[in-house]
Amino acid sequence: MLCPVCRNPNTKVLDSREGKDAMSIRRRRQCEGCGHRFTTHERIEENLPIVLKRGGGRQPFDRNKLLGGLKLACRKRPVKPEQLELIVQQIEQWAFTRGDREVHAAEIGERAMHVLHEVDPVAYVRFVSVYRSFETVEEFERLLHEMEKAERVDPEGQRTLFEAAAERARNERNEGTGGRERP
Repeated sequence: MLCPVCRNPNTKVLDSREGKDAMSIRRRRQCEGCGHRFTTHERIEENLPIVLKRGGGRQPFDRNKLLGGLKLACRKRPVKPEQLELIVQQIEQWAFTRGDREVHAAEIGERAMHVLHEVDPVAYVRFVSVYRSFETVEEFERLLHEMEKAERVDPEGQRTLFEAAAERARNERNEGTGGRERP
């Protein structure tokens, strides 16, 4: 490790601690040449897959690019930076543990959208609007309508018993009035 001041390669570790994310080690170092103290962070080297872009290009997985997109979507929203860091870590771990050498950018985006939907619905809509690049307002309205429908289902994808009963009762009333809802 080179000293950032005098570029001396001889440094000693004064203190080591687990990083905030428990996935890195924070080390406090001191240069043996000039005495300058500095901090380094060490992470496990992961061979993350290559990202296949929509246009056919390829690039290494870049956590900072993903984090930047999430930060932009969550701007002025009540989402803590730690939450975004956790989302990026989850997606990184997913990409690393897949075992594939390549992953489509669309898969990463879909995973980010899924997690972001649970964290903040407004940030989710922002992220999706940029990620999917809607051409018309109708496409965007369709997304919002799908989100409203999704809010009415439980995690297993089923309507709750009360919602199903209320809908059945509404349908039965409508059948008796020729499709018009009674007051």
